[in-house]
Amino acid sequence: MTVLPLPTIMVEPLVRAALLEDLGRAGDITTDAIVPPGARAETALVARGAGVVAGLDCALMAFRLIEPALAAEIARPDGSAVAGGDVIATISGPTRGILSAERVALNFVCHLSGIASAAAAIVQSIKGHRAHLVCTRKTIPGLRALQKYAVRVGGGFNHRFGLDDGVLIKDNHVAAAGSLEAAIKRARAAIGHLVKIELEVDTLQQLEEALRLPVDAVLLDNMSLDDLRSAVAMTAGRFATEASGRITPETAPAVAATGVDLLSSGWLTHSVTALDIGLDWR
Repeated sequence: MTVLPLPTIMVEPLVRAALLEDLGRAGDITTDAIVPPGARAETALVARGAGVVAGLDCALMAFRLIEPALAAEIARPDGSAVAGGDVIATISGPTRGILSAERVALNFVCHLSGIASAAAAIVQSIKGHRAHLVCTRKTIPGLRALQKYAVRVGGGFNHRFGLDDGVLIKDNHVAAAGSLEAAIKRARAAIGHLVKIELEVDTLQQLEEALRLPVDAVLLDNMSLDDLRSAVAMTAGRFATEASGRITPETAPAVAATGVDLLSSGWLTHSVTALDIGLDWR
């Protein structure tokens, strides 16, 4: 599946803000002091380990915002599988621009490639099962669109983007409403006809109650494998089933084998390890 890059209008403000944060109040005083104005260089973004590339557009934008004269040649675009030593892209032009943008460029491409790589590992681990991998709203503030894009690049899918594109009723909502039925009734009366309702349940008893109510999906939170299998049998395809809690490449296959439709992982975006990518002088 080809994942289209995010529109520039969405990406540019995030990259610009990161550059302004790094440049501070006086710019790159180290590079300005050491590198002559006319110096030129050729460098390469090189993978230090195996993974999947994501966020290359952000990295290249960082270089070009600092120095529009920089030229880039992409060898492995977003979605490409790489091994240690593979060249992802070459960047050439004024040396000052390359060095001043280097850290921000690497921050984006390393982090987002780490997410894509982790997503790809889970997707591969559940191959052969019907379940899809989805991410959550456990994202770094300000970077949600980029992080969810990286999940898609890795072969996963997105859950809600925010509080406004789907109803997810959790235990505290039920407590505030007074009952599960009251929470669902109020939600159904307030939303539009295209908005779906998902209900979080912790036990099979709660699921049994949910089966009598007008919901579209159930989030089976931190259930055992036996309970997940029972939940799938109880729902019998009436609505989508989503398993959540400690989903990793190691645990995902057993969870997917229970027959659930979706596996949701917050770890993908809030605790993932960056893919090691360096900028090498050529």
